[in-house]
Amino acid sequence: MSRITQIIGQAIAYSLFAVVVGYFATRPAYTHLAPDKAVIKLSFSHAGAHIEECRRLTQEELNRMPPNMRQPTDCPRARVPLMIEVELDGQLIYRDELPASGLASDGASTAYKVFPVNAGQHHLTVRLRDSRRTDGFDHEKSADITLTPQQNFVIDFRPELGGFLFS
Repeated sequence: MSRITQIIGQAIAYSLFAVVVGYFATRPAYTHLAPDKAVIKLSFSHAGAHIEECRRLTQEELNRMPPNMRQPTDCPRARVPLMIEVELDGQLIYRDELPASGLASDGASTAYKVFPVNAGQHHLTVRLRDSRRTDGFDHEKSADITLTPQQNFVIDFRPELGGFLFS
């Protein structure tokens, strides 16, 4: 085979490859969301309360410990799981118990959930329990919201800013 036919063969192969890649880069058309839909995203990371209260050590207990380990309180590392509920227009659309992260269950619990909904007026209620209580919730926020088509509505939780944030 001559050098010219090799170059022509390579040009044809590269051209076919470029056409295939170009076609699949634009087709089939991907629609992220239907034109009349909006998205509610629940996304936050938060550490719940410790499973047990911190305990003050007695002087006798402190004396039994090596000097470099002496701390006046003993605080267990493990944290409670978070209980989360999301209600839309009076219907419960999400409920979950989010375990604490980390090997010792001492890290933050993380939530990320996406809810495609119809655009328009809605009543949204979000509840969170981050304490040792067994029923009820510690944080709750309700709001009437208007979602436009293709809108991303985010639910965040920041205790330092007052709890749930809607944006």
